[in-house]
Amino acid sequence: MAPSPYRDEAVIGFSDYYLMTRSKQEGPTLFLVFKRTIDILGSLAGLILLSPLFAIMAILIKWEDPSGPVFFYQTRVGKNERLFRMYKLRSMYTDAEERLKDLLDKNEISGAMFKMRNDPRVTKVGKFIRKTSIDELPQLINVLRGEMSLVGPRPPLTREVAEYTNYDKKRLAVTPGCTGLWQVSGRNNLSFKEMVDLDITYIEKRCIVLDMKIILRTVRAMFGAKDAF
Repeated sequence: MAPSPYRDEAVIGFSDYYLMTRSKQEGPTLFLVFKRTIDILGSLAGLILLSPLFAIMAILIKWEDPSGPVFFYQTRVGKNERLFRMYKLRSMYTDAEERLKDLLDKNEISGAMFKMRNDPRVTKVGKFIRKTSIDELPQLINVLRGEMSLVGPRPPLTREVAEYTNYDKKRLAVTPGCTGLWQVSGRNNLSFKEMVDLDITYIEKRCIVLDMKIILRTVRAMFGAKDAF
C-alpha cells in the first residue's frame, strides 16, 4: 500500500514530527497514566466552565424543535471494538435516523462514512453548533467515564465498522477521542482512506506533545472551521 501524502512530515511539519518520534522513547504506561490524568482534569474543567453554554444551547434547541431532547446518544465502537454510548447536543430533527436511508445515495464522503453538506435533517441551530463543533462538547462526559479521550481517532458507528477492512480496524486499537489528527488536517475535505491513514499515523506517533498540539489546533478550528458539516 502506497504511503499517504497526509502522513508524518506532510501533516505536522518536520519539527513536530521529530517531537512525535520521541513517543517511542517514552514508557507506554507513563504515557497512558499522564494522558488519562489530562483527560480527567480537562473534561472536569470543561464541563464546569461550559455549563452556561450548555444551558443556552438547550434553550435554543428546544425552541426550534420542542418535540425532541436536548441531548442524544449514538452507539459507537470504541477501543478493541467495545460498544459505548456517545453523547452529543442534538443537531438534527427527531426523525433523522429514519430519514437516513433515503439520503445514502447523496453521501459526499467515500468509504464507510456518511456526510452531506446540506443535510436536510439538520436544524438551523444544528448547523451552527456543527460548524463550531459545539455539538461535540457533551463527549466530555464520555472522556470522564474513560470511554473516550480528549485526543484520539473518532469513534465510528457500528454500520461503518461492518464495512471496515482489517487495515481500517487498526484505528480501533486505542481509546477514541473527541478530536484527532484527522480533524485538524482537513476533516471532511479528506477521503475515508486519508482519515484512516491519519488515525494510524497518530496511533504510531502519539505522545503528550502531539496531543497538546492537536488540542490547540482544535480550539482554533472551532472559531473558524470551514470543513465541518
